[in-house]
Formats: sequence, structure tokens, C-alpha cells
Amino acid sequence: MSASRPPRAPALGRRFASAIYELLLLAALVFIATWLFIAFFGDSTQGWRRHALQGWDLFACGVYFVGFWTRGGQTLPMKTWRIRVVRWDGAAVGVARAIHRYVIAVLGFAALGLGFLWALVDRERQFLHDRLAGTAIVDARVEPAEAQRLSAR
Repeated sequence: MSASRPPRAPALGRRFASAIYELLLLAALVFIATWLFIAFFGDSTQGWRRHALQGWDLFACGVYFVGFWTRGGQTLPMKTWRIRVVRWDGAAVGVARAIHRYVIAVLGFAALGLGFLWALVDRERQFLHDRLAGTAIVDARVEPAEAQRLSAR
């Protein structure tokens, strides 16, 4: 794998399907995290508890993503759709880089999704948070020629 370019990014349709699946899992995760927060702190519909709950949910989602990205580069939906997050040079993503990617992705989502829409104009179809964090979304399927080359080593 070349250090200047990562492998080809998966098609936008596969990434969209993976994102829909991811949203379903995140809804369950946020439901459980919110339930735990309310069990400890009670009503969280206003004041400092509301903001603390929002921060708690962002933290829970961050733990989910960083945990999976640093242990194999894939969440369950990414495994299903054969998509992987790697460093730009193809190596595994470390904790600091995964946190950096998550924070930038949240900001890109908060900016009306512009960080994700960036993939429509990027020459390698990468998200803006991948560009800024030094990561890449790659197709996890191994091409037959690639598999033969790897097995010959």
C-alpha cells in the first residue's frame, strides 16, 4: 500500500447504508446511556442536568466509536458493509487519532453535515474529518490479486 494514497474508498451507497445501520445502534446506545444518567441524576429536561446529559451521551458515543476504531478499525455496521478506518498510511488507528477523528466528525455533523458532504467533492471520496485527522475510510474487501500477493509473502 502506498504511503501517499490509501486504498480506494468504498462507494457512497455502501457508506450511506452503513451509516443508517450505525444510527440504529447509536439510538440504542443513547437510550441506555440516557437511562443510566436519569437513574442517577433524575429529571434532566432543564438546567445543568440537560447539558450534562447531552455531554454524557456524546461521551458514550465517543467511547463506542473510539473503542471500535482502535480495535480492528470497524464498528459492527462497518464490518457488515466491509468498510474500515485506517491511518492515511494504512496502519491501524491509535487512541489519540481516533479521538481526534471523533471530535472533528461531531463538529462536521454539527455544521449541518458539511464534514460528511465533503466526500462528494473530495478526489478520494474521504470525509473532511478523515482528511484532518490523517485517517481514511477504505474498502475492507481484499481483491483476489491482492490476496495472492499477500499469501506469497
